[in-house]
Amino acid sequence: MASRLTQEEENYVRMSLLLRGISPRAARALFDHVLDSKTFDITLMITLLRNLTNLIPPYGGYDLLPSLNETTPTSDLARIKYYRNILAHLDDGKIDNTMFITAIGRLGGQPMKQECDNVKTKILDQTNQEIMLDIKRSNDEIKELKQSVESLKIANADFTMEVEKLKDTVP
Repeated sequence: MASRLTQEEENYVRMSLLLRGISPRAARALFDHVLDSKTFDITLMITLLRNLTNLIPPYGGYDLLPSLNETTPTSDLARIKYYRNILAHLDDGKIDNTMFITAIGRLGGQPMKQECDNVKTKILDQTNQEIMLDIKRSNDEIKELKQSVESLKIANADFTMEVEKLKDTVP
């Protein structure tokens, strides 16, 4: 039987649902005025919008989280990019309530507000819990692989030093 998710884990799952479901459509809505985006992922769409259009960037640019006062479509794109990067680099699969509530307030902008509100209260069923457990297992495997790579780097460095010592002894 799967254990109950913590609040932070639920926040992570909900944020994942937003960033994988609603946010790509929000970026697509703006992007489709320029190109057909149905085959593009969110990162590509934002990169293309930043570099191939005359859209006015948010005050701090696309790489910083815009203030809550900035409500332009490009500010919403910067938010999507910011939170997507956070989600992609989390190791523990948890998002605290403050970040979750702040993020969900503008992800996708006003056109997607009702969907964002629905994700906030969506009942996370067994499938969602299984996804979360798979993510946890994957993260654990990634950590183990990173440790293995580090061990191999150390062993390789030791081996390289031994080879150099042997080279020095050969006339």
